[in-house]
Amino acid sequence: MIDNVSANPEAEPTGEAFLFTKVFEKQANLAMVLSPDLIIKAATDSYLRETLTLRENIIGKQVFRIFPDNPAQDGASPTANLQASIQQALANGKTHQMAVYRYDIPDPNKAGFFLERYWRTSNTPLLDQNGKLLCIIHETANVTEAEKARLQLLESQAREQAANAQAELQRMRLERLFDQAPAAMAILEGPDLVYKDINAAYQQLFPGRELVGLPLFRALPELRNSVVYDIIYKVYNTGETFEGKEILIPVARFENQEPEDIYWNFIYQAIYDKQQKINGILIFALDVTNFVDARHQLEKSAAALHVLNQDLEKRVIARTQELHQAQAETKQQWHQLEDLMMHAPSAICILTGPDLTFALINPVYQQIFPGRMLLGKPLLDALPELAYTAIPGQLQRVYQTGEKYIGQEILLSMARYESGPMEEIYWTFTCLAHRNREGVIDSIMVFAHEVTEQVKTRKAIEANAQQLQLITDALPVLIGYIDKERRYQFANRAYEAWFLVKSQDLIGRKLLDVIGEKAYRNAEGYINRVLAGERLDFEAVMPYREGFTKHIRTSYVPDVREGEVVGFYTLVSDVTEQVEARLRVEQSAQETREMAKELAQANQHLQLANQELSRANEQLTHTNIDLDNFIYAASHDLKAPISNIEMLLEELLLELPAESYQTGDTPQLITLIRDAIDRFKKTIFNLTEISKLPKGDNTEATLVQVAEVVAEVQLDLAALIEETGAQVQINIDHSLPLSFSPKNLRSIVYNLLSNAIKYRHPHRTPLVQVSFFAEEAYLVLTVQDNGLGLSPANQAKLFSMFRRFHDHVEGSGIGLYMVKRIVDNAGGKITVESKLEEGSTFCVYFRKNN
Repeated sequence: MIDNVSANPEAEPTGEAFLFTKVFEKQANLAMVLSPDLIIKAATDSYLRETLTLRENIIGKQVFRIFPDNPAQDGASPTANLQASIQQALANGKTHQMAVYRYDIPDPNKAGFFLERYWRTSNTPLLDQNGKLLCIIHETANVTEAEKARLQLLESQAREQAANAQAELQRMRLERLFDQAPAAMAILEGPDLVYKDINAAYQQLFPGRELVGLPLFRALPELRNSVVYDIIYKVYNTGETFEGKEILIPVARFENQEPEDIYWNFIYQAIYDKQQKINGILIFALDVTNFVDARHQLEKSAAALHVLNQDLEKRVIARTQELHQAQAETKQQWHQLEDLMMHAPSAICILTGPDLTFALINPVYQQIFPGRMLLGKPLLDALPELAYTAIPGQLQRVYQTGEKYIGQEILLSMARYESGPMEEIYWTFTCLAHRNREGVIDSIMVFAHEVTEQVKTRKAIEANAQQLQLITDALPVLIGYIDKERRYQFANRAYEAWFLVKSQDLIGRKLLDVIGEKAYRNAEGYINRVLAGERLDFEAVMPYREGFTKHIRTSYVPDVREGEVVGFYTLVSDVTEQVEARLRVEQSAQETREMAKELAQANQHLQLANQELSRANEQLTHTNIDLDNFIYAASHDLKAPISNIEMLLEELLLELPAESYQTGDTPQLITLIRDAIDRFKKTIFNLTEISKLPKGDNTEATLVQVAEVVAEVQLDLAALIEETGAQVQINIDHSLPLSFSPKNLRSIVYNLLSNAIKYRHPHRTPLVQVSFFAEEAYLVLTVQDNGLGLSPANQAKLFSMFRRFHDHVEGSGIGLYMVKRIVDNAGGKITVESKLEEGSTFCVYFRKNN
């Protein structure tokens, strides 16, 4: 390939060169002079006229820049062909004559457009005396009109020869096509429309009825009052072909059977005799009931699509194939059948011979590949991208064995245009082998249907339906869709708990069978109203089965399409607990009203009693204040004397001789005195603490994590725990924060946990279990041990001030008294369960609203 280069136009020639240039330009033939680097040096006037160019616009410029390839032209590059011719002429130094070829020229009136041209061209190199290339003479002739005429003649001759050669073969093929076609076909003859011939597919539509030899409306009398009567006689009287799509025609498949609703795709076409008078009707029919029903089901609800698709996929076969009609008697019948095939709404082609050559393509098939020439080409030459798929092998298998092949939603990567981009196309097709008179397979008929959009739509719907199914399955309400036949078409997982059956097993079942007769009677009135188009919200009692009755709150939403209710959505919520609670409240209210009278009478007595209690309470309040004042005064007034005693003891020890301090009972007495002083000081300290305890409600309450407080107390008691080998087990619900005074809660935990370890049994390792949980109106803290335990008599005195039941453990007997007072002041309570020699359990109840 010679690179495109640009050159500046040279100066005008002068003298003898100018003379020769002008002589060259006036030559009658079409010629150019090209430099060795293909720069245009000169051109004849004839060449300029034929190429629609101006001399000043081309001289001095590279030839392929002036005449580039037409991007819209298929096939080999004309610039490449011309360049190859020039290269060959340069290689052998001789003129090279090119065969007639197409080389379009730019349209000077439309930028970017080209004019179709055919040329007969020669390229001659001119050399100097030393054999060096001087220039190239490019001579050409415009043979466009002659070439177009020749090509059209060749195409016409080829078509005529092919048509003559195929006519008889196609007649025999179509003759057998009538019997072998998978679609229903029939021929009615005469004004009475008598069944003259039907194929096997037509008979299968009515397996229980005699048809051949009978008039149409005697063989199928239920059609007399249908749309068929007027349509078919209009075709017979006018000759106008009628094509019906998805028309509902009730008809019985068996004799004496009730007609059933059947949707049909059909064509009624008049048949003419030799005098071109109508003498019959040709019927092409396809039962599309399953397809229509499936589509209607798809339109009902996106939520039910994933179920309906399973049924639809079983039925989506090549039912939309249009088949050609065949009549064995005359050539006129062949033309009628051929016309039917060419106007069929499905893509049809015939592949002949072992190489599967396209012998016939109807317009629908060609429209799928608008930019490709298929007719007359072997399959893999016409569609080479199929070489890497299983399709050629499947077709060869059909050709060799005669077995029918049906492909459903086959994904193929193909180009619709020659050298066009590859597209992913989904196909559903049927391949049928055709046999000649000797029974030998000579061709394959392919009925194809592009289902790309349907497949993509279905997959998108399936994805949406799956997502919607996941969402509805997660909801605690019953969500369903019921069609106008009162059958479930969708049910979410919530149905399984109520009706003890998988939700997918409800699909197709009648509402009455699912919910039971009693419940259905309760809901029937609402169902009739929603199917009449009314949206409803109601509550009802549903006795679904023995021992399983529900109070429900329900919404019915009609599904209206094109003005017709085709079903309804149902949302059911369980309100049994709310209803029963409301009934209990109503009953309680009645009882309360009855008691009100009694309470009114008792209230007078209570008011008198309250007055007495109020006076007693004032006396108790004064008594408690006096008691607190006494405790505070006692603890305060005793601090100084005990401090003086302690100081005097120390002074006395300093005055005693060292010998007397070490002899006799003196050391022991001193120790006893010091112990007594310490106990006295602790008692005073505890009295002080008691006086500090708050009265009434806890005003220091904040949110406290019980687990954190227990952990802090464990750290404080670490030495005691390690010394005794105690095992402390914690079981605390961390989701229950307690509103309480942190200081008081720590005091409670410390006293209970330390007591559980201190009062351990001498013969077993201490085991303490600390728990915290919710119980009705309380949050409960329990501390359980396996220690010494208490007798029933001692349990009653346990929370008294300065009460102790074991002397071998140091203590003041005031800790549990303080715990109880803290809990009582906070509005709670504390209990104990204990068995002697087995252990004790302390339970502290905190009110939840603290």
